[in-house]
Amino acid sequence: MDFFELNKIAGAVLGTLALTLGLGIASQILFTPEAPAKPGFDIVVQEGAAGGAAPAKAAEVPIEQLFATASVEKGAAVAKKCAACHNFQEGAGAKVGPDLYGVVGRPVASSAGFAYSAAMKAKGGDWTALTLNAFLTSPKTAVPGTAMAFAGIPKEAERADLIAYLNSLSHAPKPLPTAAK
Repeated sequence: MDFFELNKIAGAVLGTLALTLGLGIASQILFTPEAPAKPGFDIVVQEGAAGGAAPAKAAEVPIEQLFATASVEKGAAVAKKCAACHNFQEGAGAKVGPDLYGVVGRPVASSAGFAYSAAMKAKGGDWTALTLNAFLTSPKTAVPGTAMAFAGIPKEAERADLIAYLNSLSHAPKPLPTAAK
């Protein structure tokens, strides 16, 4: 290899480096981000009248009033959130969670063939519409220590629709409570 060949190789390497450096400088000129006037984000915290008290929530509609207008069809749509862990057909058996056919009026922790958590077994009572409402609002709050990992359904209307749907899954649906006038 002679001196002329080495010069061509060195020239090609230096030319490539110069082109890369030039493209980097040109892209910085074209795509220069604007610096914010004030770095960071403002976090707005509203303090209640009693110092650290939580802000007042909007007045909740009693669930008994919502049962009067609850829709079984809408409840079936809400129940799709539950279908990953529960069956709704009679005799389908348990999945990750117990079978929910005929759950309204059934004793708590009584579905055959399902291993309930100790907290759920200790709860006792029956699954009434009002008990289901409290449980579906926040399962971990209603039954501390439950194995159910579902966060809950915060909207009252969705819970009323779901409970109406669950109530319809029975040979003898129970009457849903109504608001006292």
